[in-house]
Parts: sequence; C-alpha cells; structure tokens
Amino acid sequence: MNILAMPGHVIRRLNQMSTQVFAARMQEAGVDLTPVQFAALDAIRAHPGLDQASIAARIAYDRATIGGVIERLLQKGYVQRVVSDRDRRARVVTLTDAGEQAYIMILPVVDVLQHDILSGLTQEERRVFLSLANKALDR
Repeated sequence: MNILAMPGHVIRRLNQMSTQVFAARMQEAGVDLTPVQFAALDAIRAHPGLDQASIAARIAYDRATIGGVIERLLQKGYVQRVVSDRDRRARVVTLTDAGEQAYIMILPVVDVLQHDILSGLTQEERRVFLSLANKALDR
C-alpha cells in the first residue's frame, strides 16, 4: 500500500503543514502563540470562567498537559487563573484585557491562514473536506 493512501500519514502531514503555516503567520504578526494556545484562548473567550479540565475537553486536548498551555498564557498576560468558588480543586480561567486585545488582533490572521492551509482546494472542496473531516471525528 502506498503511504499517500494511508489516512494516518496524510492527516499527520496536514497537521505538520497547518502547524508550520500557523507558526509562520504568527511570527509575521509578531505574536508568540501556538495553535493549541490559540484554541485555548478561543475556548476561554467563548466560555468565560471554564476550569482547566473543561478547556481541555472543549479543544480536545490532554487534561494532563493543559496546565502547561494555561501557564504559558498566564506568563504572556493573556489569562488569569483563580481557584473556583464551587470546587476548591478547580482553577477557573478568564481572559485579561491584554488577552482580549491579543485575540482580536490575532483572529484575522488565523482566519486568513485557514485558506493558506488548504490553498490547493477550491472553496467547494474545502467545504467538503471540512464536512468529511468532522464526520470522521464524530465516531
């Protein structure tokens, strides 16, 4: 079997390409942010007051390592983390003003790079690709 006919290989290559494009566009914008950090910012912005475990679930990320992602966002001044009033073991995360400003500045860059990732596809092919990829994720 040809490796290019193996979904796992093609998905891995698409992930590599996506990550490379994201890093290049963030560097051009003068922003130090990874795709996972952006996903976490997006989830936090959309759902203020989530705990770290809920953020991990929303972005399909490992609960054991989300703390490091949040820690880096804290160091950048994009989020704040406090102990939950409802569960003293949980940490609630919200955007800071700097995080909100960074998100608003970064969002157009992220929007444009989505087209760069699938530049070899037509608009209709992109729609079909996303539909099929999301279908594959809905096990």
